Amino acid sequence: MGRPRKYNGLSEEKRNMISQLVEMYDIKTAADIQEALKDLLGGTIQNMLEAELDTQMQERSEGDPDYSDSRNGYKPKTLKSSMGEIPISVPQDRNSDFEPQIVPKYARDISEIEGKIISMYARGFSVRQISDQIKDIYGFDVSEGMVTAITNKLLPEIEAWQKRPLSAVYPIVFIDAIVFNVRDNSVIRKTAAYVVMGINEEGHKEVLSITIGENERAKYWLSVLNELKNRGVRDIFVLCADGLTGIKEAISAAFPMTEHQRCIVHVVRNTLKYVAEKDKKAFANDLKTIYHAPDEQTGYTRMKVVAEVWNRKYPGVMKRWEDNWDVISPMFKFSEGTRKVLYTTNAIESLNSGFRRLNRSRSVFPNDMSLLKALYLASHELTKKWTMPVRNWGAVYAELAIMYPGRLSGS
Repeated sequence: MGRPRKYNGLSEEKRNMISQLVEMYDIKTAADIQEALKDLLGGTIQNMLEAELDTQMQERSEGDPDYSDSRNGYKPKTLKSSMGEIPISVPQDRNSDFEPQIVPKYARDISEIEGKIISMYARGFSVRQISDQIKDIYGFDVSEGMVTAITNKLLPEIEAWQKRPLSAVYPIVFIDAIVFNVRDNSVIRKTAAYVVMGINEEGHKEVLSITIGENERAKYWLSVLNELKNRGVRDIFVLCADGLTGIKEAISAAFPMTEHQRCIVHVVRNTLKYVAEKDKKAFANDLKTIYHAPDEQTGYTRMKVVAEVWNRKYPGVMKRWEDNWDVISPMFKFSEGTRKVLYTTNAIESLNSGFRRLNRSRSVFPNDMSLLKALYLASHELTKKWTMPVRNWGAVYAELAIMYPGRLSGS
């Protein structure tokens, strides 16, 4: 017998079940779905309590031939959950020695389970894995639909986070893209999540925003930067990014005083992409002489020398450096310590590495919103460690104050 046919990731059996639920509960709105889930959760707990009582009475009668007990009606109880209050009827026995495990006698708050679900989602568990974990830990079934409904309660929180007020000044801002697989009408496509991270005037890192699935172009990046302005950002000194299409034009329009710094790590990586393995080490060492140069003029001269040496074997390989020199060169006015903060996107790449690690088990996300929820929760997990300012921030701050006079809040 073949496997059940699937539509949009759902088996035909599940689709039929959902259709029955829609008809049974006359579901027309999102609020109707919530009420249906509350009823289903209450019904699930009710059935489990019934089974618990039967099991306990049977085990006691098997262990003691003289044991005698029977059912004795029900006692109403209202449970608290993040979905709201859920009324149930707890079955009673004549001996009054029934000890329920799923909801202990004096317990009324079951939101802990929902907290566990959200915590597991944040740590990269898929919806199916969460369902299996709850079954193993608590001994009862939580449907994948219920897990999704619980995590969907984060949506207003995510929206509020994406619109929260920001600081007026971020001396340094990083933008980078990270790619995930997302299902779209049964087709798996590559989708980019664009992460904006800032370093504030105290030297602390902040995730400013996460957006999903837009195309890279000047109009898009202008909307991202204008959103930062609308949330209170009035000045950025240096914006570090890879060669995102249209970002340069967007920066000029939104923050005319902001310098665009290309990520040297990405430039080097793209330069060496088509270089033979046997030449990569020597070529990389030659490139290092450029971005370790003491000043811009020396760096430009060395770039010309490296191009002359390697263009014989790899024609045009250094053209990217010359074409982008205006966004490579801003770093040369800073000391080596400050350059390391500015010209690489290591900080944000470390964040992206954490996103990949936490979501390794999710090879494909069912939709863009599922991806956004996962990244939002993961960012909260990862940024818990961001308790200290970036290394040598005092020295970096002093240089920024000199290079960009009057633009720091304390000036």
